Amino acid sequence: MEHADIVILGAGAAGLFCAGSAVAQGRRVVVLDHAPTPAEKIRISGGGRCNFTNFATGPDRFLSDNQRFAASALARYRPQAFVDLVDRAGIAWHEKTQGQLFCDGKATQITDMLLDRMAGADLRLGTRIDGVSKDGDRFVVATSGGSISTGRVVVATGGKSIPKIGATGLGYDLARQFGLRLVETRPALVPLTFAEQDLALCRPLAGLSVEARITHGKGSFRDALLFTHRGLSGPVILQISSFWQAGEVLTIDLAPDRDIAADLKAARGGKAQVATVLAQMLPERLAQSVAADAGLAQARLADQPNARLDALGARVNRWQVRPVGTEGYRTAEVTLGGVDTRDLDARTMQARQVPGLAFIGECVDVTGWLGGYNFQWAWASADAAGRAA
Repeated sequence: MEHADIVILGAGAAGLFCAGSAVAQGRRVVVLDHAPTPAEKIRISGGGRCNFTNFATGPDRFLSDNQRFAASALARYRPQAFVDLVDRAGIAWHEKTQGQLFCDGKATQITDMLLDRMAGADLRLGTRIDGVSKDGDRFVVATSGGSISTGRVVVATGGKSIPKIGATGLGYDLARQFGLRLVETRPALVPLTFAEQDLALCRPLAGLSVEARITHGKGSFRDALLFTHRGLSGPVILQISSFWQAGEVLTIDLAPDRDIAADLKAARGGKAQVATVLAQMLPERLAQSVAADAGLAQARLADQPNARLDALGARVNRWQVRPVGTEGYRTAEVTLGGVDTRDLDARTMQARQVPGLAFIGECVDVTGWLGGYNFQWAWASADAAGRAA
């Protein structure tokens, strides 16, 4: 039987980074993945430019049943450490809003950098993982290319998001097999969908983007909101989707810098129609839609009492909607929930009751906000597991 010091399951962001950290410790490393190409999520992320980290990274930017769990790994591998790697690789980058860092060129530059960093590891793509079993103090990883005996297994198989690029629930299956608990999983950073009767506003506005603010539960975000044929998307919606639960009402401010009711009252006078004046405060398509929804499509602003303008203002500044669901794992950027952190050592990412077995990246119950945080968790958790090897 073939032998290796470490077998890493998954050749995504976390798996490749872990391999590089482990190789630096002088270990013989094998990385397995059923996909034909590595790190597909890196390739498609950030519009093809990879939002590879965020300078504002901290435990408060992550959701978990134990939010402090991520603090150890994040403190020991900070965003600047990854930026230093990017700089040494000669990859040009730029900072967008809120500390988000993107490649100037293609996202595949990051993948190439990770592959160079793990030089010496054995990367086996197109290899099916048939099972992992314990054999004394070692593990046996059964694959379509034969079995491998190893002292350490690192599970970096990701979550369920974007199955078209190869996502599976293998990591969760292995956690259950070895007695680890799971926090219920669901799609996160995902567009929200409406019931048929609630799409009257969204469908005519499909493609329109506006600045919006949403506060829900412990989440509060201001960013672009995009109307779609199925509901709502855009960065502010993706962010709040991680905090929203089915059946809950969202309150959305579609004009966060204005008091629409007060502005309409101040503009009252003359022969101008409500929709015309409202279009000076909002995108025209949105203004016309809101006015029509309120039965004021042809109404003069001067004829409207305060109560009606208050209601119209609330329709913009405190728009209440009840999504029926999300677009699911098909378009979700990440998976919320996963391997329960109570069963993992925060410094090594190893299972407390199964020495030598570690879980890293998205399959763990640590989920970042939109904006490069999930990649930083991949690097940090992977480095912790790789160095522990």
